[in-house]
Amino acid sequence: MISYQYSKRILKKATIKIKDEDIKSTNSLNRVVSKNVYSGINYPSGDNAAFDGYAINSNDTKNIKKNSPKKFKIIGLIAAGNKPFKKKIKKYDTAEIMTGGIIPKGFDTIIPIEKIIFYQNKKNILIDGKITKYNHVRFAGSDFKKKEIVVKKNTVIQPNHILAFKTLGIKNITVKKKINILFFSTGNEISNNDNIPSWKVRNSNSHYIKNLNENFLFNFKNGGILKDNHKNIFKSKISKMLNSKIDIIITSGAVSAGKFDFIPDIVKKFKLSSYFKSVAIRPGKPVLFARIKDKQKVIFGLPGNPMSSAACFRFFVYPYITNVMGISEEKPISAILKNDFIKKKNFTRFAKSKLNTTKNGKIEVEILKGQESFRIKSFVKSNIWVVLPAGKSKFKKGQIVDCFFPNHINQSLI
Repeated sequence: MISYQYSKRILKKATIKIKDEDIKSTNSLNRVVSKNVYSGINYPSGDNAAFDGYAINSNDTKNIKKNSPKKFKIIGLIAAGNKPFKKKIKKYDTAEIMTGGIIPKGFDTIIPIEKIIFYQNKKNILIDGKITKYNHVRFAGSDFKKKEIVVKKNTVIQPNHILAFKTLGIKNITVKKKINILFFSTGNEISNNDNIPSWKVRNSNSHYIKNLNENFLFNFKNGGILKDNHKNIFKSKISKMLNSKIDIIITSGAVSAGKFDFIPDIVKKFKLSSYFKSVAIRPGKPVLFARIKDKQKVIFGLPGNPMSSAACFRFFVYPYITNVMGISEEKPISAILKNDFIKKKNFTRFAKSKLNTTKNGKIEVEILKGQESFRIKSFVKSNIWVVLPAGKSKFKKGQIVDCFFPNHINQSLI
C-alpha cells in the first residue's frame, strides 16, 4: 500500500499524449484550448458612442460662455449598425447618435441625451460651456487589439469565452480531443434492471460517471457488466483497446483481495510502465492504476462501493485527465470546519461534506454523518468533498480544511 501523495506523483509522470483537433468555437464549451486564441480584429472596430446623445466637435465649444450659449445645428441621426455617416460636417454642427453608433470624422465627443437643451422645435441644441474632448467615446481597439490573445492555451472554455469568440468573429479554435473512456462494471450482483431481488445491486456507478462527461472533458462508452467468470473477456477487451481509439479503461469493482477480484491479475498480464494497487485512503483503498508500456493507454480499477468509486474517480481519474490535457493543477477551496472529526492517522480521508457561507461571508464546511462507503444519503446531502491529509487523526472545529467540488473542477467555478 502506498500513500496518496506518492500515488499522485506516479499519476503525474505516467501521462499519455492526446492529439489536437480544430472545432467550431461555438461548440467548444468545456473543451481545453491547445493553442492561444488571438483576435483577428480591433474591437470595437471603430470609435463609437458609449451613450445615447449628440456628437459634436469639442473644439467648437472652447470659447463658449455660460451667459452666451451657442446653437448647434442637428444635421442627422447616427444609429448603431448604420453605414458610416457621410454628410459634410461644418462648425457648430451636431448629430444625434445612439449607443454603439460609429462617430464620424469631425466629431470627437458625446453629450448624453439627459444633458441636452433643445432649441427651435428640436432642430438645434444649445451648448452653454466648454465640452471636454473624448467624453463617452469607446475607441477602436480599446477592448481587444488585433493579434491580442483572447484565450490562453490550456484554458477550459466557458460560456463567457464563447461570447468573446462570437463577438470577435473567431470561427474555429484548436482544442485537445476529448479523452475516450471505456467503462465496465463488474460482479454477478450488478444488474441494469430497475426491479431487482434483494441479493442484486443496481448498476449506479456507470450512470454517475457517464453523467460527469460534460463537466469532466471525456467521451463515455459503457462496456457493460463483467461477470465473476469473465476474466478472459476482460483480457480480450484490454487487447482490443490497445489498437482502438479508447484512451482509458475504467472498471468498477473486482479490485480488492476477494476470490472473484480478478482485475489486478488480468492487468498485470500486460507489459506495464507504471502500476500501483492499494492506496492509504478512505474510501477507495483498493484503487488500481496501470499504464500500458509503449502505448498511449491507461487503466483505472475503481472499487465497487458507490462512494469509493465516486471518490476515486474524483481524486485519481479526474486529476489524471486534467494533467494530460495540460490544465493547471487544481487548488483547494479553504473552509472553516464546523464540527470535530476523527479518522485513521495514516490514511487520507475524502469526507462527504456540506459547504455554506455565513452571514459575515465566511466559508464553513460540515463533515456529514454517514461516511461509510455504502451510504449514499450523505452524498445526496453533500455539495463538497473535504480532503483530510494523512499524518493526523483528530480535526477540530474551527480548523481550516481543503475542499473540492464533487462534480466540477474547482477552477471552473471560482
